[in-house]
Formats: sequence, structure tokens, C-alpha cells
Amino acid sequence: MRCKKGQQFIIEGAPVNGLFFVLKGKVKVFRTGIIGREQIVRFATAGEIIGHRGFGTEEYYSIGAIALEETVLCYFSKNDLQDILQANPKFAYDMMLFYANELNRSESKVKSISQMTVRERVIDTLLYINKKFGSNKGFLDVPLSRREYAEYAGTTEEQVIRIFSALKKENFIISKGKKIGINDIQLLKNEISEHNFYLDS
Repeated sequence: MRCKKGQQFIIEGAPVNGLFFVLKGKVKVFRTGIIGREQIVRFATAGEIIGHRGFGTEEYYSIGAIALEETVLCYFSKNDLQDILQANPKFAYDMMLFYANELNRSESKVKSISQMTVRERVIDTLLYINKKFGSNKGFLDVPLSRREYAEYAGTTEEQVIRIFSALKKENFIISKGKKIGINDIQLLKNEISEHNFYLDS
């Protein structure tokens, strides 16, 4: 299955029919908050699974997913996946470890974020994006808007713009339009060294 940039392939609240493996491309996974505000849960790239939390007992997807660039996905229906899991114990074991790791990361992230300032959450987001997608010609290799950074960091677009401006003045980052580059990864890590940064890798 091929998705164009900006195409939504999982709709929040839709019936769960299966899950997706990302073969190529970049995806953002989000959910709608209490007041209708979008919150980015995580980003995914080649080799990762999307929609796995809806697999099993859930009847409806609790998340939505949108391609950030042209993306190639492999879709498995619930029935096909159940057949594979029952026929292949090694695959079933690997999936169990995957779910356990996901749960551990989610719990650790909640604990860490509750102890972070807004500035630290924005820095954590930059480090996570860098770890997830890397850089290209000195800039993070994914074109995110300031609003998308805010939706992942759990803050407002205005706060992100303000913090990016401060980080730029302090020579931690560079920017060119939507593009953001990190001057020194270690220096940025030091800013949140008391926390376990970029937990949701």
C-alpha cells in the first residue's frame, strides 16, 4: 500500500481491521485530546508497526496515522495476523517482547515528562526526532511544523517558537524555514541529563 504525503491511513475511532508495517517512509501517530486538540504520540519509520494497540481486544483504533512523506506500508488483517501468530511461536514471542517494551517505554515517558519543564520537553523532542530520523545536510531529516513539534512536546506552538528562538541564541540549534539543525548533540543532551531523554525511540 502506498500513501502520499499528508495521506491518513488510520482514522481514530474507526473499527480495527488489522495493523501496518512501515516498509519505507515516515509517519506520525496521533490522538485527539480531551478538548479536541491533536497530540502526537510518536513517529514511525521503516521497520516499525502502526496500529498494534488496536490489535486484540480493542474494537476501534485509539490513534490516527498520517504519512509525513511518500510511504510504503504492508497491511496485515487481524485474521491473517492471528493465523501467523498461532503458526509461528518465534514470531509470537517476538511480538510479546515488542508489546512489553512498548509498555515499558510508555510508562517511563509519562514519568519523565511529568518531571520536565516545557523547555526540557522541547529539547527532549528535538533529541528524539534526531535519534528517530537522523540528519541530512545539517538539518533534522523530517520536515515538521512548529505546531507538530508542540503536539509531540505537549505544549503550544507559541512556546515552541519562543524556546527555539532561545536555543538558537544560545547556539544549540540552527534553523532555516521549517528546517531545524542541532549544533552539538551532547551539549543538548546535557541540558536534560538528569532525565532519561528520548525514551519513546
